[in-house]
Amino acid sequence: MPAQGGPAGPADTAEAAALLEQTRALVDPELRAAIGSLPGPVRRVARYHFGWEQPDGSPAAGPAGKALRPALVLAAADALGGTPARDSAVRAAAAVELVHNFTLLHDDVMDRDVTRRHKPTAWAVFGDADAILAGDALQALALKLLAEDPHPASAAAAARLAACVVELCAGQHTDTALERRSPGDVDLDEVLAMAEAKTGALLGCACAVGALYAGAAAEDVDALDAFGREAGLAFQLIDDVIGIWGDPGRTGKPAGADLTARKKSLPVVAALVSGTTAAVRLAELYGAPFEPDDVECTVLAVERAGGRDWAQEEAADRMSRAVCALARAVPEPERAGGLLSLAEFVTRRSA
Repeated sequence: MPAQGGPAGPADTAEAAALLEQTRALVDPELRAAIGSLPGPVRRVARYHFGWEQPDGSPAAGPAGKALRPALVLAAADALGGTPARDSAVRAAAAVELVHNFTLLHDDVMDRDVTRRHKPTAWAVFGDADAILAGDALQALALKLLAEDPHPASAAAAARLAACVVELCAGQHTDTALERRSPGDVDLDEVLAMAEAKTGALLGCACAVGALYAGAAAEDVDALDAFGREAGLAFQLIDDVIGIWGDPGRTGKPAGADLTARKKSLPVVAALVSGTTAAVRLAELYGAPFEPDDVECTVLAVERAGGRDWAQEEAADRMSRAVCALARAVPEPERAGGLLSLAEFVTRRSA
């Protein structure tokens, strides 16, 4: 296992990259078949969103995302049940990836994000209604995959995934409500809880679903869920850091997009509640209408108020908690290596 909180080494990065590539090879055929069953107009939007088609329907080979969540499903199944359990969980992994992409389609509409994965978002190409309907269809398709899966764990997995979607919606509601509140009326614990619901819940669900397909005991399923949630919070913390300080050429999003939208991301809220002079300046900037020249000043204020340092330290702490949760269910390091490599990989990324 990598050292807790330490940088992922080349071996860990290579293992994670191999797991993600293997996941794509296993899950993509299931995804393509499922999406191919959708009605034509909805299928067109979904295939564009996944990077398989251009807006005019011609073939494309664009990036389709990291495949982190389905990789966690398969790695969890493998850790607790070996290769047979992993192979039996491919349909469940596809279902989790469909739910993830349902959230992306809806989030882009709500946040008015015009770019994802280095190309225009689905709503920016096809309009709000088509993007929302495509997202709805992906969520329904995910549950259909599980309902039709003969595996004995499919019903429990479907129930867990449905409950996760409800939690995701609650987290998204909190996130959008925070944007309407003044900078001084935001609590860090509240934002951490929102991030767990929006990001940690689905990563935890992915790990739990993999454990279910391995026939794991209830306490081991819960431990895998806790591992995914803590790793998910670390993931979100790093994602928020990248959203402010990341290179647009690598992220595929405009520089400072979250700051432009005045989002109450974790580094921003940590900076706002720091009690520093820079926090006062940040609150002034966030309380006023956005001006194009504000991005650089806002970035500087968040950094001077300690938002970046806090987010990176908190991400390391969450990864330590994730390791402890994982060890409860999978005490043997060689069996836990795939899960931990994936978690370390995404929390050490720069895009």
